[in-house]
Amino acid sequence: MNRSIVFLIVLLSASLPLTAQQLMTASLYDLHGSLHNPAMAGSSGHAVIGASYRSMWDGIEGSPRTTLLFGSAYLPGAKIGLGGYLYNDVTGPTRRTGIQTSYAYHIPLENGGRFSLGLEARFQQFGIDKSKIQASLGNDPVMGTSENRFRGDAGLGIGYSSRKWQLGAAVSQLVQSKLDVYSGTLSRTEEARLYRHYYLHGNYTWQADAATRIIPHFLFIYLPNSPMEFQGGARVEHNELFWWGLSLRARQSWMLSAGVKIQKKFLVGYSFDIYSNPLSVYDKGANAHELMLRYDFLK
Repeated sequence: MNRSIVFLIVLLSASLPLTAQQLMTASLYDLHGSLHNPAMAGSSGHAVIGASYRSMWDGIEGSPRTTLLFGSAYLPGAKIGLGGYLYNDVTGPTRRTGIQTSYAYHIPLENGGRFSLGLEARFQQFGIDKSKIQASLGNDPVMGTSENRFRGDAGLGIGYSSRKWQLGAAVSQLVQSKLDVYSGTLSRTEEARLYRHYYLHGNYTWQADAATRIIPHFLFIYLPNSPMEFQGGARVEHNELFWWGLSLRARQSWMLSAGVKIQKKFLVGYSFDIYSNPLSVYDKGANAHELMLRYDFLK
């Protein structure tokens, strides 16, 4: 039963790519840096390294698992930000493994803020474990093709950063490279490809008092011919020592998060997602866990 549910979701994602995201996102996206916008690489003004692990629909066999390693740096002399991600995204029989690199040029403004332009290069291996779907597909022509596809794509973004504000917009998978899952001679009516993802994001830092900062944040994700995705909430930081937050992913889940900072450099964060759709009708699976580690190279 559980395996059938996951396989159905995978098939829907492959056959109807415009109705769901192909690229991973995160509940703690606003702490990742350039995950959704290459223009944000180096926006913190210092080097950062980190890792995160996310598991969705806990309790369902074959549910999505995403592992990320990331880092960024800022070169003040050249006004350049560099960033990169290594990722492994597994859902049932499918796997996406790749690297995402970001380059950003920052333009200082008179008010102390910075305007930035970013470029993104993405290389990924899309794989299918056919042993997990042999019983379902039988003699389907796809079973006779290669299990892996290597593809590259690109993206671009713009951003603005200041002491209080951060705003940005970006597009990923701009080229829309073809996956060519089936390479035989039979005719086909649908063709798998990487589809463009459009992002709009922002946050504001409000110094409530000498010890407390409140940071509202939002993220819109749009794929043509599909519903707009929205994620937003607020994070409350106390004495730059610990923080907690509450967020909403529209029509999907609530997210409770918390974390600590050690010596203002090492961050440990955790998010628990409580799903209401699409798995709330099942006894298992209506939650997700995300763990994040990050180190800031501050003087």
